[in-house]
Amino acid sequence: MDDLKLASKEECNSSLKYVFDALYVLGGKWKLPLILCLMQSPKRFNEIQHEMTGISPKILAQELKDLGQNEFITRNVYATTPVTIIYEATDYSRTLKSVLNELSSWGMQHRERIMRGRVVEEKMD
Repeated sequence: MDDLKLASKEECNSSLKYVFDALYVLGGKWKLPLILCLMQSPKRFNEIQHEMTGISPKILAQELKDLGQNEFITRNVYATTPVTIIYEATDYSRTLKSVLNELSSWGMQHRERIMRGRVVEEKMD
């Protein structure tokens, strides 16, 4: 029941500030899925694009750049012919594991709730 206790205005404002920070860095459709993709294994650009169906090369390049700037991934360049570039999740990105687990759990519950609501609506029609 402690979870239901209302936070003070100061606690709420402080917490909100950090939520905005997190959403600023991780927000959008592709960032968390890209981190998950690269946590599975390091990949080349085309491998990522193949796995992340629906993302354009331009958006993928920008998202990878943003994730690199925020230290969630590294871009490793190898002097081969042609040059090989491998993207890899950092140890820092792994600090999101509990957040990703919670989001996944909540997403599953939400999906089930919405599906139950649709079944009820269909029965009423």
